[in-house]
Amino acid sequence: MRYSWLTGLAALLMLSPVHAQQSAPVHVGIPVLVPITGFLSLEGTSQRNGAVLAIRNAPPNLRVQYDVVDTSVSPEGAVNALERALDRGSVSAVVASMLGTQMLAMLPIALERKVPLITVSGTAQITEMGNPYVFRFFPGDDVTKVAHVRYAVEELGLRRLALVYQTTAYGQSGRRHIVENLAKHGLSPVFEEALEVQVRDMLPVLSKAMAANPDGILIHLHSGPTALFIRQAAAMGVGIPIIAGSAMHQPPTAALLEPEELRGVCAEANASPVSGGTPEMERFLQQYREMFSVEPDGFALGQYDGTMMVLEAVSKGARTAAEVARALADMRYEGIAMTYKSDGRGNMAHSAVIMCFDGRTRVPKVVKRYDNITGALTP
Repeated sequence: MRYSWLTGLAALLMLSPVHAQQSAPVHVGIPVLVPITGFLSLEGTSQRNGAVLAIRNAPPNLRVQYDVVDTSVSPEGAVNALERALDRGSVSAVVASMLGTQMLAMLPIALERKVPLITVSGTAQITEMGNPYVFRFFPGDDVTKVAHVRYAVEELGLRRLALVYQTTAYGQSGRRHIVENLAKHGLSPVFEEALEVQVRDMLPVLSKAMAANPDGILIHLHSGPTALFIRQAAAMGVGIPIIAGSAMHQPPTAALLEPEELRGVCAEANASPVSGGTPEMERFLQQYREMFSVEPDGFALGQYDGTMMVLEAVSKGARTAAEVARALADMRYEGIAMTYKSDGRGNMAHSAVIMCFDGRTRVPKVVKRYDNITGALTP
């Protein structure tokens, strides 16, 4: 009996250091490098908030170190922020700017340093360059513009569509995919024009668009220009449907408009957190409101889901940035907005929704969901 007790004690002492080592917290570095000033400040702030909330909800075995850096809107600012973050210490992944031009500038550094960039940028090109270290958690234009066009054509029965888009990389990408998807329906825009983000007077472009006698207008603009366009369209009384890009689904964009001005306006996005719908979405909505005192949007939710997927990968054993990248490339993750899985190029999100405003409230209703548009989720 004494021998057995001593043997058991010896075994316990031998196992204790291993158990202590396994229980020790894992330290994780996730810099948050996003545009929180400049013309993309609304979207970038949402991106930051989603990442920060995810970090606060990290698995208990993780200790996450993060710094938030404002990249503003210049590619140089994003590159400098990324290089400084990587030089400061161990980094598992980077929450990277949603601005397409900044992402394109950051990609070579991510490839050289083998660190995954987690983004909600909608610019299609960022996952078309063969870089294994970019992971997009917002549906790209090859997904959202399918929903954008299909809803206009199939659900609303529109055929004579005017198109107004931004001159930025984001705008050019959206325009390309809208035109390609219209062509699949045997259609082309009856009018199209690109706008600089500095344009404030939308009357000239609206007048030209309406002169083409459209039955609907597709817009793909950043948040500020989107609000200006819709306000002036309402003032003109254009009287035809406007189906906007994802900027319109943002509560801060809707807050710039009166509910009546939003009547008949729809938008594409990954999700509408303010519309609720599931227990998980309701919990996210409550936590977000409590932490930031503002309403969340799909950019915040996409970045939350993406950051949570990184944290799960680390919690399950990925220790280096390269290991995190490999885990993200192989995992299937059930997020709040949707199911995520890489298509082999870093596109993680494959579904989109259409939401519409009824003119009585600034909270839209999700009217149509398009799941697994790319087919990447099919077993």
